[in-house]
Amino acid sequence: MSQTLSKTSTPKLLIFDWDGTLSDSVARIAKCMQMAAQEYSLAVPAYADVAEIVGLGLHEATMRLFPSASHYEASLLQASYSKHYRSEDHQPCDFFPGVIETLQELRAEGYQMAVATGKSRAGLDRVLAALDMSGFFHSSRCADETLSKPHPLMLEELLSEFGISAHQAVMVGDTEFDMQMAENAAMPRIAVSYGAHHIDRLRAFKPLACLDLFADIKAAL
Repeated sequence: MSQTLSKTSTPKLLIFDWDGTLSDSVARIAKCMQMAAQEYSLAVPAYADVAEIVGLGLHEATMRLFPSASHYEASLLQASYSKHYRSEDHQPCDFFPGVIETLQELRAEGYQMAVATGKSRAGLDRVLAALDMSGFFHSSRCADETLSKPHPLMLEELLSEFGISAHQAVMVGDTEFDMQMAENAAMPRIAVSYGAHHIDRLRAFKPLACLDLFADIKAAL
């Protein structure tokens, strides 16, 4: 059951993580990372291990999963992962239940909406184009054009772009990286329970609400 923890004033800007929050893509990320490891005869990480790094930039994720890899080996792994993901991404991953309908309702109600993701700019643009959503979000930030989560720069850049303060926005995510990034930016946050990290870990960051269903965000707001 979704649990509302506290209340705040209605935000002007809603910022969403992508993988594990909007898109049911964690399994695809794990599969492609495992294939990259196999390609270079490295120990294949378990699904749970890959889930731990969802949300980080690709370089940061690779170094956490393969800490003994040299810079050269890490670059090969990253290229292999990207190759496999592009191959798999001819069909975008499904959204979680209620996501697209709820996003459309939030936009119709006048909310400004943005994405802050560990995906690359090319990867996010590719999936938005495939979903016919290239102009849907008002802005976005990707890990390869700023600093990776949990550094707050993604959020700080979006706040600057929209000309608002941190308390006028809300970050919505499924990982500790999302929650910590928002906390580092002094931004309110909402956690979802169905993504990469267990909801108990996200509660430590005192989110405004913990949602079992994405559609419940409307009540939380």
